[in-house]
Amino acid sequence: MEKKLKNYPTEEELDKNEEKHSVKEPAAVYISRSKRYTYADYLSWMDDARRELIDGVVYDLLSAPTRFHSRISGSIFGRLWNYVAKRKGKCEIHHAPFDVRFPKNGETADDKIATVVQPDICVVCDPSKLDGKGCIGAPDLIVEVQSPSTAKRDLNEKFNLYEEAGVKEYWVVFPAEKALTVFLLQKNGKFDVGTTYEYEGKVPVSIFKGLKIDMKELFED
Repeated sequence: MEKKLKNYPTEEELDKNEEKHSVKEPAAVYISRSKRYTYADYLSWMDDARRELIDGVVYDLLSAPTRFHSRISGSIFGRLWNYVAKRKGKCEIHHAPFDVRFPKNGETADDKIATVVQPDICVVCDPSKLDGKGCIGAPDLIVEVQSPSTAKRDLNEKFNLYEEAGVKEYWVVFPAEKALTVFLLQKNGKFDVGTTYEYEGKVPVSIFKGLKIDMKELFED
């Protein structure tokens, strides 16, 4: 019996197949530090870099969180999540990367929003603020775990942003110091001077009745 030879693809066919299945690298993103951008611009940047916009100014999130940073963030997230899950609450807890947009003057179109951030953790108890892109408007609670590239911004630009937007409770975690400062929004629309909790303290979560987070458990190795 005559043996049939296998038909191997030609070089031309191989080239076409490779082109069809190849993964194209995203185009380089060139961002001007003197230009103001909107959320619509932000969505058009198709590279993998993480960024935030505050009043149209671009801030790069320079590096991935350290293991310690990630563990602390995950520990806080888990305690908040468990509290809500056990009580079947309506609040949602999200962690970065998760876009939180802050519109001004009621302008919610992508090309009108100039501020979008990615807090380490945010709690949103108003379902109307959630959509397919993330959160639009002030979360009830925001947690930022400090890193060298974000420390100054967390206590300045973001502090002012969250206060102006009406975030009820803002936590800033200091991993190296094993400390945490909680700022609560007052009736006058301003954050208080802040309460700092150290290694062996227990932090009450103002928006969740009865929930306290043990600092020792949070920071223990």
